[in-house]
Amino acid sequence: MNITLSIDENLVSEARKIAQSMGKSLDQLIQEDLERLIRKHHLEADLREFRSLDGKGHSQSWRFDRESIYR
Repeated sequence: MNITLSIDENLVSEARKIAQSMGKSLDQLIQEDLERLIRKHHLEADLREFRSLDGKGHSQSWRFDRESIYR
């Protein structure tokens, strides 16, 4: 998908230099950063959900016992 962005020329110029020094195009650099942003967002959402569930189980103090599985 192609999109149009309005970004300061100096910012684009500096970003292109950085991308080039990394052996990448500016498009690649932006896509990787967007992917990283999305992964971080999903991870933070998963962590929030995990924390909200912490201690709310119904295990009644049951503990996993490897020995009982193999009996």
